[in-house]
Amino acid sequence: THTHTHTHTHIMSTQSFWDAAQKIISVTEKHPFLVAMVDGTLDIECFQYYVIQDALYLDDFADCLHRLGDAPGIPEAEAKRLHEFGTGAQEAEKALHNSFCQQWNIPMSKTTPQMPHTCLYTSFMSRIVATRPHAEGLAALLPCFWVYMHVGKCMLKLREELGDS
Repeated sequence: THTHTHTHTHIMSTQSFWDAAQKIISVTEKHPFLVAMVDGTLDIECFQYYVIQDALYLDDFADCLHRLGDAPGIPEAEAKRLHEFGTGAQEAEKALHNSFCQQWNIPMSKTTPQMPHTCLYTSFMSRIVATRPHAEGLAALLPCFWVYMHVGKCMLKLREELGDS
């Protein structure tokens, strides 16, 4: 007897990924750190720590984007766009962090270490980009784009709701 096996391929949409993460996203939207950053009650030491760790994260994030842009066999337009994103992370975001460092006297040094949570996340991204197929590398970085954009919109909305308080 001959048995046929049928494999069912389920193609998930980006919306289905977003929907699956909705509980986590809802918690993130109301995270006390983000709310305190918007309403002005965040402790300055917490903000300084965040700025330093975020800058260190962005170094590795930009490197991952450039490495994906250098991957063999990807279309030239995709490579160019990935390099643009990497450069954006290096230049625009770094300029923002540098302004924070000046305004709030945040000490930045080339020898400042990544703290464990930053190191765990960046080493995960770097490992996926370096060792897995190109699409998996993109998938490892995509949540940063999506969640930062979404959280930024939520923070702006909260800022509007608070008014001049």
